[in-house]
Amino acid sequence: MNPYELSTSLRVGDVDYPIRTDFRDVLYLLQILSSPEYEADEKGAIALRVLYETWEDIPRERYDEALERAAEFIDGGLRTEQRRPGPRTMDWEQDACIILPAVNRVLGGEVRAMPYLHWWTFLGAYMEIGESLFSTVLSIRDKRARGRKLETWEQEFYKANRALIELKKPETEDDKARRAALKELFV
Repeated sequence: MNPYELSTSLRVGDVDYPIRTDFRDVLYLLQILSSPEYEADEKGAIALRVLYETWEDIPRERYDEALERAAEFIDGGLRTEQRRPGPRTMDWEQDACIILPAVNRVLGGEVRAMPYLHWWTFLGAYMEIGESLFSTVLSIRDKRARGRKLETWEQEFYKANRALIELKKPETEDDKARRAALKELFV
């Protein structure tokens, strides 16, 4: 991938396959990949279908390579080695209401109103988010996840904005079963 061009296809084997590059498509894919509803193999199959326009042309023996190219694209071409995951401090779906205004400020316009915005342009703007509500929320989440002490103003902000700051835990199978059982009681 050339960092000076906005990729519109990914090379798998010796073939370039066209991909969906709008930021909304990639955010949709990231939602699916973080969902506990799907097993790993299902997520891979969905990823191929969502990202690759002609996924059915990719030979089965090349699926793993296609998924690796997809991961590199989603990482903005920055993926050089496996990173050790740190504490989870953001969620694309839950944080959309505070990410989008920050990205809008960086880009100088409403991204949701744009008919098309390449993922890498969106990602670049995301990486350039400075002082904002989003960065404050991330900082507090990171400190809490690492057991660090919050400043007095951060403690007050946390108390006033607990629902915004605390990440929702994914629904487990037990949670689903309990909800279904409760629903049966009232039907």
